[in-house]
Amino acid sequence: MVPSFDFSNRWMKGTHKGTPVENPTFSVVEINGADAAAFRPVEKTRGRNAKQVTWFLILKAYHAIGCVTWFATVMWSLMGAIRKRFIKVFLVSSLVVLVFEVVAYLQGWHFGNPCLHIPRAADFEGLMHLVYVAWLRFRGEYIAPPLRALSKFCVVLFLIQSVDRMVLCFGCFWIKYKKIKPRIDGDPLKVDDIEGNACNHPMVLVQIPMCNEKEVYEQSISAVCQIDWPRDRLLIQVLDDSDDESIQWLIKTEVTKWSKKGINIIYRHRLVRTGYKAGNLNSAMSCDYVKDYEFVAIFDADFQPNPDFLKQTVPYFKDNPELGLVQARWSFVNKDENLLTRLQNINLCFHFEVEQQVNGAFLNFFGFNGTAGVWRIRTLEESGGWLERTTVEDMDIAVRAHLHGWKFIFVNDVKVLCEVPESYEAYRKQQHRWHSGPMQLFRLCLPAILRSKISAWKKGNLILLFFLLRKLILPFYSFTLFCIILPLTMFVPEAELPLWVICYVPVFMSFLNILPAPKSFPFIVPYLLFENTMSVTKFNAMVSGLFHLGSSYEWIVTKKAGRSSESDLVVAAERETKSTIEQQKIHRGASDSVLVDSNQCKEQKETSGTPVKKANKIYKKELTLAFLLLTASVRSLLSAQGVHFYYLLFQGVTFLLVGLDLIGQQMS
Repeated sequence: MVPSFDFSNRWMKGTHKGTPVENPTFSVVEINGADAAAFRPVEKTRGRNAKQVTWFLILKAYHAIGCVTWFATVMWSLMGAIRKRFIKVFLVSSLVVLVFEVVAYLQGWHFGNPCLHIPRAADFEGLMHLVYVAWLRFRGEYIAPPLRALSKFCVVLFLIQSVDRMVLCFGCFWIKYKKIKPRIDGDPLKVDDIEGNACNHPMVLVQIPMCNEKEVYEQSISAVCQIDWPRDRLLIQVLDDSDDESIQWLIKTEVTKWSKKGINIIYRHRLVRTGYKAGNLNSAMSCDYVKDYEFVAIFDADFQPNPDFLKQTVPYFKDNPELGLVQARWSFVNKDENLLTRLQNINLCFHFEVEQQVNGAFLNFFGFNGTAGVWRIRTLEESGGWLERTTVEDMDIAVRAHLHGWKFIFVNDVKVLCEVPESYEAYRKQQHRWHSGPMQLFRLCLPAILRSKISAWKKGNLILLFFLLRKLILPFYSFTLFCIILPLTMFVPEAELPLWVICYVPVFMSFLNILPAPKSFPFIVPYLLFENTMSVTKFNAMVSGLFHLGSSYEWIVTKKAGRSSESDLVVAAERETKSTIEQQKIHRGASDSVLVDSNQCKEQKETSGTPVKKANKIYKKELTLAFLLLTASVRSLLSAQGVHFYYLLFQGVTFLLVGLDLIGQQMS
């Protein structure tokens, strides 16, 4: 029987496509011969299964190569983002140790295993087991003891700082309970004569230092020019250090506008910006006409004092010749703008309500905030004036004035509107300057403090509390304890911290810190986490200032957004509307069309002036690191081995990749 040639068609369908074979050389007889078995096709189903297995294995290998390539790309990008070599070495070493810990755990080589025993030399089953046991011994004998000693030292510092916070809070409660606050006897500014001249009003100089403050210059100058004080006894200096000619022109135009309205205001610009803000203020105080004035009030470019500011602060100097400074409190127009501004509001409310109010009431000394304060000019002159040696010229002049015996008053009831930074980058640079400058100042002022004639307890307060405890010890133990020791306990469980250090005391202190801002209680958890995270920046700044590194001399103007409160916007709109109506009356009379135009102008002002509310911004990198620190603190609560394993894997990889990258960027 002649076989059908459909067999060859089926064979061609089951093979790869290619050039078909023409004129086959085999014959029917040859196929039916003795070698016919060699030409018989393989069973159809069996051939397809083999091909499927082959393609499946190839696909798996392709996916595996893709995963390895992706992981290698991620690691290469991470290594390229980190600039410090020692951080790269630490990262690679930590990843190797982490992989080793995971493999050892899967093999059951862990102290948590009840069946685990330290084998003898004859019981070693492999090289990895031997290395792991050696690591356990090395960790227990050489790493754990110094780590435990360092943790105990940091815990002691933590308790001392907590006691200091509790004492300050108790002092604040005592002030509230006893209603202790500075008082003014009578009305020192009351005019007794019939003509009503302003002889009882002292000569006051108001200074507004600024540098490229395009967003806030107008509202600041406007607020200062509306201060209720006799015009012949008030002089306003706009101290412009801007290097942008367009901004200089805008500020000059604003000053000219108010000068034409009868305000005694002067525009000053330095060609060479040496000494930053201190050099700017020192240059302004060297003018000949300054000798005619008794007091000087300072407002930064984003501050908007109320019209009665001088009437609420200057009277404290009456019949108080030892008083050198009256400091007002800050109030923030953008405290609810995003998560970062809410957290800053918590910190600053505690600073003013507790620290400065208690120190002002019981010690008559605190650090000058650089703005929203009134100085006696003689105090500045006797203390040496503004010096350009640090980036915290406000704290510098306050310390030198205190060493000369001058007293300070903090007025918690007088508030001045201002802004807090709305971006993390601006906030980080501000915190770097605020924490590097005090350490730089401490090195410069320590000999003068020791040689000064003030009492021993005042010297102790300056050295131990004002500088060491609150400016050096606080960032040191916060960074070391919660950002180094606490995460390392997952690799060195022998140095595990007690639960009260990790949870109870920090939560209690956070509650105390948040008391001056009770509306911020819903943000207590982000506040606690973010403060621990910011200790990286603060510690870096503290080291930079203590050892006079290059970054301690940097002065970067904090970027502002030009926020205004709703009441200020309404008042400004009404004021502009009134001025528009008056001008239109002069030119063409008060017609109905004028009133319609003025109403339209008012509506446009209110519409354009109302700030658009933004959504809360979550700063992913910082909060991620903060939540990692939180998981490290929860480690002591995890008793199940499986939970501990997943914690180890997640905590180790994520903390090393994100945390070290953040530290590397901040240290670079």
